[in-house]
Amino acid sequence: MKKVYFLALLALASQRVALASNDTDGPSGIQSRATALTRTMAEKARLDEGQYLKVKQLNLRMLTEMDDLKTRFAADPAIMDQQLASAQSRYEMELASLLRPAQFAVYQQARSSMTALGGTR
Repeated sequence: MKKVYFLALLALASQRVALASNDTDGPSGIQSRATALTRTMAEKARLDEGQYLKVKQLNLRMLTEMDDLKTRFAADPAIMDQQLASAQSRYEMELASLLRPAQFAVYQQARSSMTALGGTR
């Protein structure tokens, strides 16, 4: 039951992030998206306060970079996909360095579950 609840929260957070990414309110929109994403991660992976702050900054950088890449490479979807995949890999490497192994496993499980259920573009 916990897994279903966790998956539902992550799906909701991802939807909020996706919907918010369409907003044009700039830095405050990215800030709120990073906060929502970090809160969801904190609830499920049980982040301590220091981890929460570091993960929030990482999420903020990641969302900013993703928005920038989508803008810069909008005319070439193949290059955009390649750049987004590279950014995602860097994000996950940095996240792995911030989280304990069990916490990172929770993140990976949630990510793979969401991709399997509804990872459409």
